[in-house]
Amino acid sequence: MAIVDVRKALNLALDEEMARDENVFIIGEEVAQYNGAYKISKGLWDKYGDKRVIDTPISESGFTGLSVGAAMQGLRPIVEYMSFNFSLVAIDQIISNAAKMYYMTGGQYNVPIVFRGCNGAAAQVSSQHSHCMESIYAYFPGIHVIAPYTAEDHYGLLKTAIRNNDPVVFLENEMIYGNKGEIPDDPDFTIPLGKGRMVKEGEDVTIIAHSRMLATLESSMSAFAQEGIDVEIIDPRTLKPLDLPMIAESVKKTNRVVIVEEGHDWCGIGAQMSHMIQHELFDYLDAPVVRVCQSENPMPYAKNLEIATMPTPAKIVKAVRDVCYR
Repeated sequence: MAIVDVRKALNLALDEEMARDENVFIIGEEVAQYNGAYKISKGLWDKYGDKRVIDTPISESGFTGLSVGAAMQGLRPIVEYMSFNFSLVAIDQIISNAAKMYYMTGGQYNVPIVFRGCNGAAAQVSSQHSHCMESIYAYFPGIHVIAPYTAEDHYGLLKTAIRNNDPVVFLENEMIYGNKGEIPDDPDFTIPLGKGRMVKEGEDVTIIAHSRMLATLESSMSAFAQEGIDVEIIDPRTLKPLDLPMIAESVKKTNRVVIVEEGHDWCGIGAQMSHMIQHELFDYLDAPVVRVCQSENPMPYAKNLEIATMPTPAKIVKAVRDVCYR
């Protein structure tokens, strides 16, 4: 086992999959000589050259459309967006073409493509660079959506995404790129889609959180300990497909649920989770599902207002108290 940060875990996964399969290539803005805006592709252009690490103009619709066509012809593109906010420029290519092609051609064309990059808010990058995109892409059939947290999960799930024959949206967060953790010394290590991770077992309430929100949740743990609330924490890792069996087993034990997500309340990922839980597990619930989300406004630039907008440890603690009737 090696201890690396999330950035290095992603870099290793890319390197190993490019070495394993010559059809894998990386494309995006500044991914080559500059090593990527966040240095995820560091050293890969030096190793694999211009044909497999391809710099593009600032034209997301152009290089996304090119990559969809390449995937239809048997290549395996990894499309990097400097920010997933910019994927909106290419949403027609992602939704109307990549996600629909297998169905529209009666199974004649797979589209093995990974769309990856930073999702959600960073630090004071204001409203146009802070969108949480998971619910937008999870809405459409034909796309898998992944949002990992640990270094191991970034490593194993990116390898799974690259090997998958369907389009995958792989959502990262730049605020956790420096987080360190162990990854296996196994180039064939992968993590299956639709399999969540039990972060912590507990008895009183199930908390479901993904990506950066697990860091926010970690900051709440001392308050739970002081109040004697034994929380169980689940990281879904993949949002579509979702590990409902793991969630169901937890809910049957704790009978209470809090869902934490960085995205907005209206039509969020947590809204779908809440519906599934209350539809399938209603008889096991001792309280309504409570959600902690970003407030319903564009992300402010001012630091104090950004903090007020985002889910915080205090908001999570209040939600847990409410669902436990404390």
